[in-house]
Parts: sequence; structure tokens; C-alpha cells
Amino acid sequence: MQTEKELEVDVLDLIDNGYKVVLYNDDVNTFDWVIECLCEICEHDALQAEQCAMLVHYKGKALVKNGEEEKLKSICQALCDRGLSAVVEQ
Repeated sequence: MQTEKELEVDVLDLIDNGYKVVLYNDDVNTFDWVIECLCEICEHDALQAEQCAMLVHYKGKALVKNGEEEKLKSICQALCDRGLSAVVEQ
């Protein structure tokens, strides 16, 4: 039987393929603003956006979107244009 930590790593491995947008924590933006941006730009629902915002706050960063590089570049740029700290990684 796998432990919770092992299952978490397995899930992260599944979504860690290809390109991804990683959002970083900062001391400027509010939770509400980050959630609003994730809903509008990344098409997250409110719960998913809130969970990502919490991960960013407590872990320092979180994967917020994965997919094709070109689409992610525009998503990342839109997040940055709104004052958030994000990068596209492979």
C-alpha cells in the first residue's frame, strides 16, 4: 500500500510531462487577484484557482497549467501582464 507522499509524487509525475506554467509567490498580489487571474486566464474554476493560490502561498510556487508550448507562452504572458510572477518550463 502506497503512502500519501508516494501517491502525491505519482500524481505529480503524471502531470509533469511537456510544458507547464509555473506561478511563483510574491508579497504584492492578493489571494483574490490571483484567483481571479487564474479563473480568467487559465480557465480554472473557483475551487481549482483557490487551491493553486494556496499552494503558491505555502509552497512558493505551483504548476497552474500544462500543455502546448505556444499556448502556454501566451497564458504566461497574460499572467505576467497582470503583475503575477510566472514562467513556462519544460
